[in-house]
Amino acid sequence: MELDLIKSSLFYADQRLCSAEILPPSQVRARIEVAVLNFLTALSSPTPAISHLPLISRRSDNCGLRCGLLSDVSSVFLSYSCCRRSLMRANDAKAFVRVWKVMQICFLILSEGKLVTQRELFYKLISDSPEYFTSQRQVNRTIQDVVSLLRCTRQSLGVMASSRGAIAGRLVLREPGEESIDCSKLGSAGHAITGDLNLLSKLVFHSDARYIIIVEKDAIFQRLTEDCLFNHIPCILITAKGYPDIATRFVLHRLSQNFPDIPIFGLVDWNPAGLAIICTYKYGSISMGLESYRYACNVKWLGLRGDDLQLIPQSSLLELKPRDLQIAKSLLSSKLLQEVYRAELTLMIEMGHRTEIEALYCHGFDYLGKYIARKIVQLDYI
Repeated sequence: MELDLIKSSLFYADQRLCSAEILPPSQVRARIEVAVLNFLTALSSPTPAISHLPLISRRSDNCGLRCGLLSDVSSVFLSYSCCRRSLMRANDAKAFVRVWKVMQICFLILSEGKLVTQRELFYKLISDSPEYFTSQRQVNRTIQDVVSLLRCTRQSLGVMASSRGAIAGRLVLREPGEESIDCSKLGSAGHAITGDLNLLSKLVFHSDARYIIIVEKDAIFQRLTEDCLFNHIPCILITAKGYPDIATRFVLHRLSQNFPDIPIFGLVDWNPAGLAIICTYKYGSISMGLESYRYACNVKWLGLRGDDLQLIPQSSLLELKPRDLQIAKSLLSSKLLQEVYRAELTLMIEMGHRTEIEALYCHGFDYLGKYIARKIVQLDYI
């Protein structure tokens, strides 16, 4: 039964691999046309029926951890377990229609050779179909439904990432035919990362850095760039200003591919959200499991960690909020979480506290660079 459902997928090919392809616009439009033809064929058959939409399930029980054969990078993957979107089920009917609405817009975008952000797509959809779309979350989820149905990447659909990311430090990047950009000479804001993955894929990188440091927060990123940390520790600094967007993850992945011997460290708050950020950079996310392997990197957790609490005054410890506990519960239920991370998370819950990177400023505003240098020299990361 399950195998029949797998083969009922529009583009069933190889049972051993479940991924989204990078496709040119013509092929994506062709896949959308096939979906429409299948739908019309079902309606016009001797026994008319409204066909269902077989989508790869993005539930936690359909995911696993794929380990690289020739590298130490692991990533989330989704197996070939399908779920259905059906017009005939009351709780599915609107979701079923949303998929067709998004495919319609994507077909038009690709025909015009344009790219739009998820936010732009949201405003277009609530304008055209307010009875079906009421939130950005619905649009984001439907885009992933279309990715699951057509087995192509979000960028292939003409939807680009809304990037918040920035990069600074010992890196010179250049677009073909453009002038080089020295990321060590751009001030505290660094170089803004575009959301166009096609453009990012063409960047040429040059670097003499020995480390790459992911910084969770923009304020910390700006502190480190203002202090020119990269002149004291030869490094590249990169931030997504919170939870990592696709464009920032893509740049980090490209850096890891171009400079495979440079270790990547993560500097985040000591709380469940900080660990979730580390895990997203390291493994990818279940919601984008069909594409996670394209962005995963072998990230080491530099700090903050439980061992660093001795450096922080008791007054800087904050109580865990309900949202923190919700994230912690989700992480602990994941079979992907490695034991050293699980131990850190358990300590947070047992203490009932969290703390932020800024708590280290009790030792002075220049202490953060010294803290990072000491941790790297002592190999104090997991």
